[in-house]
Amino acid sequence: MVVGVVAGVAVVAVLALIGLFKLMWRVAEPNEALVISGSKHRMEGLEEGMGFRIVTGRGTLVLPGVQVVRKLSLDLNETELQVDCVTHQGIPLKVRGVVIFKVGDDFVSIANAARRFLDQQKLMSERVHNVFAGHLRSIVGGLTVEDMIRDREKLTGQTRAACGTEMEKLGLIVDSLQIHEIEDPTGYIQNLAMPHAAAVQRDARIAQAEANRLATEAEQQSFARMAEATRDSEILQAGYQAERDKAAAKARQAGPLAEAGARQEVVVQETRVAELEAHRREQQLQADVRKPADARAYETRTLAEAERDARISAAQAKAKETELAAAAEATRVKTAAGAEAEATKTRGQASAAATRATGEAEAAAAQAKGLAQAEAVRAHGLAEAEAIKARAAALAENQEAVVAQQLAEKWPEIVQAGASAFGNVDNMVLLNGADGMAELFAKALTMGGTGLGLARQLLASMNANGQNPGGPSLNGSAPGPSQKVPVQDA
Repeated sequence: MVVGVVAGVAVVAVLALIGLFKLMWRVAEPNEALVISGSKHRMEGLEEGMGFRIVTGRGTLVLPGVQVVRKLSLDLNETELQVDCVTHQGIPLKVRGVVIFKVGDDFVSIANAARRFLDQQKLMSERVHNVFAGHLRSIVGGLTVEDMIRDREKLTGQTRAACGTEMEKLGLIVDSLQIHEIEDPTGYIQNLAMPHAAAVQRDARIAQAEANRLATEAEQQSFARMAEATRDSEILQAGYQAERDKAAAKARQAGPLAEAGARQEVVVQETRVAELEAHRREQQLQADVRKPADARAYETRTLAEAERDARISAAQAKAKETELAAAAEATRVKTAAGAEAEATKTRGQASAAATRATGEAEAAAAQAKGLAQAEAVRAHGLAEAEAIKARAAALAENQEAVVAQQLAEKWPEIVQAGASAFGNVDNMVLLNGADGMAELFAKALTMGGTGLGLARQLLASMNANGQNPGGPSLNGSAPGPSQKVPVQDA
C-alpha cells in the first residue's frame, strides 16, 4: 500500500517536473530571435550590463515571473519606394523601386533592432522608406537624367552606400535594392529617346526593305530557274520528238530512196555513155572542121597583113611628098611676107611724117583761134563793163527813170509771169462774171506797179546802208565784168 502511494507520488512529481520544464523552456525558431529580459547577461560583442539576453537557433530556460521572453522576427521585409526627385538639371522625376531588408543575424544587429523595433515591427518598412527616400533625393540631385538612365547601377550603389550606416544603426541589413522605373512627367526621357528610336526605325525599315529586295531577288531567281528548267525540258522534248519524226520520215522514205538510188545509178551510167559520145563527136569535129578552118583563117590573116603593109608603105610615101610640098610653100610665104613687111615699113615712115606736119598745122590754127576768141571775150567784157558803168552813172543821177526803163523793157515778161499763174488752172469759178474776170486780169497787170514800188524801196534801203546797187560802192570801186545789178521783179 505504501509502495503504491510512493509510486503515485513519484509519478505526479515527474509529471509536475515535466510540466514545469515545458513552461520554463523556450526554443528560438530559425527565423526569429528570443529577447529575454529581467536579468543581467554578458554576451560577446555587447556592452556590459545590457539587461537582456538574445537567443537564436536554440532553446533556453526562462524563469516565469522573473524573466520575460519576446520574439524578434528575422524574416525578410520589403518596402516600395516612390520618391519624387529633382535632377542636377532641374528636371523633376519620380523614382520607383523596392528595398528588401531584414534584421542582421549578429547579436549587435539584433540588439539594435530590438531596442528600436521590438514593439513596433510593423512600422519597420515605413522607417526604412523614409531613410531611403531622403538619401535617394540627395543622390538624384547630384546626377543628370542621362547618368541615371545609362548607369542605374551607379545610382543603386550610391544609395546603398549612403544608407548603410543608418541601416546598421537600426540593426538592419539590405539584401536587395532595385530601381524599377524612372518616371518623367515632362517627357524629357522620351525626347532623348526619339532620335535613337527614329534611327532604329530607319534601320528597321532599311533592313526590311533589304530583306524584301533579297526575297524578291530570290523569288525572281527561283522563277528564272523554273523557267529555265521548263525551257530545257521543252527543248529536250522537242529534240526527242524531232528525232522520232526524223526516224519515222526515214522509215517512210526508205522505199522512195531505194527507188531513187536505183534510178540515180541508171542516170549515172547514161551520163557516162553520153559523155563518151560527146567526146567522140568532138574528136570528129576537130578532124573534119577545126583543122580546115584554121588553115583558111591562117591564109586570110596572112593576106590581110600583106595588104596592110602595102597600104602603110603607100601612106608613108604620100606623107613624105606632102611634107616636102608644105616646106616649099612655107619658104615661099616667108619670102613674100618679108617683102610685104619692108613695103609696110616704108609706107609707115611716110605716113608718120605727113601726120606730124598735119598736127603741127592744126595746132597753129587752134592757137590762133583761141587767141581770137580770147580777144573777143575781152572786148565783150570791156563793153559790158562800160555799159554797166554808164547804167550805174545814170542810176546814180536818176534812179526812178532807170528802174522805170528796166520795168518797161521787162513789162511783157512780167505780164506773162503774172498770167502763168492761171496756166495750170482747169476750172475757175468767177463770182462777179465778166467784172470778176476784168478785176482778175487788172490785178495781174498791176503787179508791175507793185514791182516798181518794191524796186524803189530796195534802192532807198541800199542808199541808207551806203551801197549803190549795180554801181560803184562808197569807196569808188566798180563791179567786175561778171557782176550783175539786182532788179526786183514782180
